[in-house]
Amino acid sequence: MQNFSQNIPQPFNDFSQLLKDLPNGSQSAVDDVRERDKTLTKPLGSLGQLEYLVEFMARWQEKTEPTMNNPMVAIFAGNHGVTEQNISPFPASVTAQMVANFTNGGAAISQISKLHGLNLRVFELALDIPTGDITKVAALSDSACAATIAYGMEAIAGEPDLLCIGEMGIGNTTVAAAIYAALFGGSGADWVGAGTGLDSEGIARKAKVVDRALALHKKDLDHPLKILSRVGGREFAAMLGAIVAARHHKTPVIIDGFVATAAAAIGYAINPAILDHCLFAHVSDENAHINALEKMNRRGMLDLGMRLGEGSGAALGAVLVKTALHLHHNMATFAQAEVSGKTEVSGKGE
Repeated sequence: MQNFSQNIPQPFNDFSQLLKDLPNGSQSAVDDVRERDKTLTKPLGSLGQLEYLVEFMARWQEKTEPTMNNPMVAIFAGNHGVTEQNISPFPASVTAQMVANFTNGGAAISQISKLHGLNLRVFELALDIPTGDITKVAALSDSACAATIAYGMEAIAGEPDLLCIGEMGIGNTTVAAAIYAALFGGSGADWVGAGTGLDSEGIARKAKVVDRALALHKKDLDHPLKILSRVGGREFAAMLGAIVAARHHKTPVIIDGFVATAAAAIGYAINPAILDHCLFAHVSDENAHINALEKMNRRGMLDLGMRLGEGSGAALGAVLVKTALHLHHNMATFAQAEVSGKTEVSGKGE
């Protein structure tokens, strides 16, 4: 992690304070979950991470019996001026087309959400006004970036009991790579990948675009929120806002892949504790994603070789949470099933 200035740009003052004054979850709720877990008809710990997921939900919902009655997948969609640099095989118009596809039920995330009872909401972020081309100008002004963070905080207005965060935006893997390089160091080549299907020549071109952006904005990349405004984008700002708002409302979060993790990394660079209420859904097939997770001492729940984005991995993470909660609430106890519990073994021979 780079050493960043403590001087907060003026438009971000209030938000920066929210990143520092963070509420904690309930350890007593976790303790209660563990006590029930001891009584269930299985060896203690035999469900591995599924047991942890129940504890995680209990901690942040502050409930002895955590719920998943109102889970939401939030997709934040934005367009990027850097697409002018030929860094994607798809035109920027595909962003709006895919937003319509989400709404009409034709996308993978639409079907995953429908199958598993997840509420899908799409937040369009001025798709007709792309951010600035980061190789020439800042993506956003500080004030516009701060306003978009505030907009993203409204994602929890429906009071979900689990928030899954995803995105859509042609060109945003390039932007994510620039954010990672500015936060963690390295060049464009260390952080770029195939995105929506670039060949090796396209990946090399993409790396050079990231390097040009970093060189142009070098003197202004001294604070994570300035990195967000200079080389970021609207969906990144909105996702960060949603993560922070969820923390203050004690809503557990599952973060999707390579792009969504870059938004989380901005918060981590300011205060690592901001991610305590977050799970990372999966390890993306974008090779640099695992490097970003390791920089933040995090692990993905799944490793399925996915790189679709649009919250698809986060939604599958929610399916695991749903399964874990169902088992915890509905398995029989030893007493109910009239199954003998664990006995102590003395270790002595006859």
